[in-house]
Amino acid sequence: MIQFCNPRRSVVATLLVATTIFICGNASAGEFNPTHNIGDQVAGWSKLPGTDGREHSMEDLKDREVLVVVFSCNSCPYAVDYEDRVNALSKKFIESKINATVVAINSNKVSADLPPAMKKRAEEKQFSFAYLFDESQEVCKQFGAVRTPEFFVLNRERRIVYMGALDDNTNPELVTKKYVEDAVAAALRGEKIATAETAPVGCLIRFDRRRSRE
Repeated sequence: MIQFCNPRRSVVATLLVATTIFICGNASAGEFNPTHNIGDQVAGWSKLPGTDGREHSMEDLKDREVLVVVFSCNSCPYAVDYEDRVNALSKKFIESKINATVVAINSNKVSADLPPAMKKRAEEKQFSFAYLFDESQEVCKQFGAVRTPEFFVLNRERRIVYMGALDDNTNPELVTKKYVEDAVAAALRGEKIATAETAPVGCLIRFDRRRSRE
């Protein structure tokens, strides 16, 4: 049986959504990011445990001109599909002595994404980048990240110059635009980023659900 949409209900629903966005929306939010816009500065992270057994802070990377921060995990198939591409980008920076670095941050807390599993994954894939655990989930919230993988390119002042997807296709053979790599190159040259924001494609980050007090 076909059910037709009730026009009155549709109008009411639209008005409710619009009102919610107006009341709750962040004036500085980007097109796809609920928290930040291009040009916003981020505080970063401090003392996040990495798969290398050390604690990491963004301050440790103060000598890097550009940072690529990717929110990723083990359990999302999209994140897994992008692992090799992220690793290749990191290795390119290292081997070409490009003054940029990649940092991956995992904010999920399901068993498949906890530190022991992260360490195993990093060793199996021989990650050339730091893979950090954001147990409090405060870092991903600070960035406004909601998906895995989701990428942010930060310039020397640690302002966001790009945020969104790594490239324009989940199939590596069909990629025609490398958004992150192009953003890094432009940032190193001090030039404006041609495409500064795209929609991230991936699984939703599994945020903790807190029960409201009665």
